[in-house]
Amino acid sequence: MYKNSLVHHLAKLTVDVMFYGGIVCCFLVVFLAKLTRGYAWYGEEVVLPFSVILFLTGVCAVYILFVLKQMFKTLLGGNPFVMRNVSSFRRMAVASLLIAVIYLVKCLFWFTLATAVIMIVFGIAALFCLTLKDIFKQAVYYKEEHDLTV
Repeated sequence: MYKNSLVHHLAKLTVDVMFYGGIVCCFLVVFLAKLTRGYAWYGEEVVLPFSVILFLTGVCAVYILFVLKQMFKTLLGGNPFVMRNVSSFRRMAVASLLIAVIYLVKCLFWFTLATAVIMIVFGIAALFCLTLKDIFKQAVYYKEEHDLTV
């Protein structure tokens, strides 16, 4: 039997903290955007578009963390190679791709280097999740075949 390590529990704790912190940040994004406007160089006309972009991408990020929380349950339960995790990787890929598309649209209207980097990182994350989905799907098939032969 596979033994869970301290790293697994610390990673799960980190995902949990980020998940609940992300929920709080999503709800506070409008207020924080108005507060930071006084310290930044941008005007009142960009507060609403930035707030919408940050809120939408924040919701996608919280959704990714929610899916990771579900996946950690199977990992800590000792059985990570299940079809539910395959679909979880697909859902995380879709959310990552949605973030990349939102920042691509932002780049078309207001290009910044940070926006381009975020777009590339989440595009790569989507590809990474799709690759892991296929790997996990193959592992599930091998596991089911092995279980049937034993």
